[in-house]
Amino acid sequence: MLSGSCLCGAVKYQLDAPIEAASHCHCSQCRKGHGAAFGSYGNVPWSSFRWTAGEDSVTRYHSSPGVTRTFCRQCGATLQWYSDHANPETVGIALGTLDTPLGEVPQKHIYCESKADWYAIADGLPQERSS
Repeated sequence: MLSGSCLCGAVKYQLDAPIEAASHCHCSQCRKGHGAAFGSYGNVPWSSFRWTAGEDSVTRYHSSPGVTRTFCRQCGATLQWYSDHANPETVGIALGTLDTPLGEVPQKHIYCESKADWYAIADGLPQERSS
């Protein structure tokens, strides 16, 4: 079981399934949402996710048609993203919010054609383009 929380600790969650892989997304929305070169996410089934505290402090933003991102309304920490169309049975967890160790998992960079011009991907991980 994995657990996580937001920056201020108002929102907490648990995962009852393992995160088996990580994606580092370079799309402009993930970059802006994280304030960083990319956003790092791992997917789990919705059935394995549960809020353990502060669900009333979670706010939702519909960033594009069918895509929702969640944040703590107190500290602004990015928590999740999910899609009504692409894999609606899963939720993407912002890996930086994990409080328990994830361990090593397969990783890749996605939407690399949208990466910030000031960032060089030089870690040797696989790189995918959206098209």
